[in-house]
Amino acid sequence: MDVWIDRLAEALGEDPLTDAETGRLLRSSREVAHRTERKTTPLAAFLLGSAAGRGVAEGASREQALSAALQTLESLLPPSTEQGRTDR
Repeated sequence: MDVWIDRLAEALGEDPLTDAETGRLLRSSREVAHRTERKTTPLAAFLLGSAAGRGVAEGASREQALSAALQTLESLLPPSTEQGRTDR
């Protein structure tokens, strides 16, 4: 996966993901998939990328912009309960 995702980043003109970014994005994706409908995971990823890109365009570092977007995502997740899962 690392080689492919690095190739994708390069093809898109982006720096490769750091280990910290990868870990946090994967954890957040898992939480979205488990606390909402699974199909919202790629949609949330798109919105995170868009928000992070906007943050960078406004002068934030990539780390700051991604962190702010992830904090927003995490604050909006439903509580972590099996009952809250809607895609079963």
